[in-house]
Amino acid sequence: MRMVCVLAPAALAVSLAFGAGAAVAADAAKGKAAYMTFGCWQCHGTEGQGSAITSQGKVLAPDPLPLETFVAFVRSTNRAMPPYSEQVLSNEDLADMHAYLSTIPKGKDYKTIPLLEQMLR
Repeated sequence: MRMVCVLAPAALAVSLAFGAGAAVAADAAKGKAAYMTFGCWQCHGTEGQGSAITSQGKVLAPDPLPLETFVAFVRSTNRAMPPYSEQVLSNEDLADMHAYLSTIPKGKDYKTIPLLEQMLR
């Protein structure tokens, strides 16, 4: 319940900042550069895969959170990840990062990888 109370104002602010219902022209290439520059990869991996070793970095891709939820979390998190204000990460940077994470394909099913298939027999 506390999470909802914290995220609701942030989600409202994000929707106002982006314009309710307005499409955001995001650039996945810029998003990848920002993701690397701001060090997101250090905990979440270079492709958003997450890591149990690095600060319990959560999985971000494939299938990232909806943009509004993603931005609200980045702005207001009170967990292991520090919150990032708009002075540090602009809404455009976050939209670009989200676009990058959205382009990451799902991994192959382990059953389609011959070497793994052989090991599992």
